[in-house]
Amino acid sequence: MGDKHGEPSEALKVLVYSDDHTVREQVKVALCGTIASDLPRVEVIETATEASVVDAVNSGHYDVLIADGESTPYGGMGVCHQLKDEVEDCPPVVLLVARVADAWLASWSRADAIATHPVDPVALPQTVASVVRVSRSEAAEPAEQAV
Repeated sequence: MGDKHGEPSEALKVLVYSDDHTVREQVKVALCGTIASDLPRVEVIETATEASVVDAVNSGHYDVLIADGESTPYGGMGVCHQLKDEVEDCPPVVLLVARVADAWLASWSRADAIATHPVDPVALPQTVASVVRVSRSEAAEPAEQAV
């Protein structure tokens, strides 16, 4: 398996948080297989509660978290804000928002990117790929500077 310095890994681990199983399924379908030629295949891990997503982020390494801003009772924005505050090595977060006007809330939550809700099967893989590339390049920079 790869590390945080940009080497390829067996799979991109994508954690999905939504209380709605249809949203989780839409994300899985949109990210099925490989999302970009320069990235490995995607492995989607699903969570449906605030406690399960917090536990998952605290216990494992994920390349990206996709959080549903429409989840109840704990919305993805609040969960994202909590994780960014509490988890030292929080993965990048793509926040699913119902309205582009909610982008300011995504900014408050410190999400790394937004995607539309319902899931756009073309745009979501592109957004996830972009976030992963940025995260990998930022992780590689300290190693390059130390040389």
